[in-house]
Amino acid sequence: MALTASTMLPLGTKAPNFNLPEVVSGKATSLSTFADKKALLVMFICRHCPFVKHIQQELVQLGKDYFTSDLAIVAISANDAKNYPDDVPESLQAFATEQGFNFTLCYDESQETAKAYTAACTPDFFVFDEQRKLVYRGQLDDSRPSNGKPVTGADLRAAIEAVLAGKPVTSDQKPSVGCNIKWKPGNQPSYFG
Repeated sequence: MALTASTMLPLGTKAPNFNLPEVVSGKATSLSTFADKKALLVMFICRHCPFVKHIQQELVQLGKDYFTSDLAIVAISANDAKNYPDDVPESLQAFATEQGFNFTLCYDESQETAKAYTAACTPDFFVFDEQRKLVYRGQLDDSRPSNGKPVTGADLRAAIEAVLAGKPVTSDQKPSVGCNIKWKPGNQPSYFG
């Protein structure tokens, strides 16, 4: 496990489109799936990463807290499932069901969506406004598996609340950190390593 930080994609970047299967229903999911929502949270997660396990209850709570709001949430797993069997679609489906995720969880087999977002770690968070311009990328909060700080979601929640209220999001944003995305051999992006 290599401790990896977010690439911190430039603010204002347009959300890259994607077309990925949702692991529970198998339905194709793209940016247009969420066109009726004012804001979009894209999260890169996986099942086996200790950093994701550390925050998974907060992810469940985020889904519950914003379920009836104008925020759409999509989680994407892009790990190499051949070498990380916990992250095969069937396992991700079980993960979503066990955790009670009420948001979309997709599998990025080609890893092209992860690359388009310059996703580097799990978890990695991106918040887009109504025009689907990036207004936040970075950490959930200051908690890490071994630092004893409570998982609150404070940083991400502040960004979401600002977008939903039509207010600017602070540009003082800290990178997320976690396990590196498990790239398929030979498929590592230029920003990896």
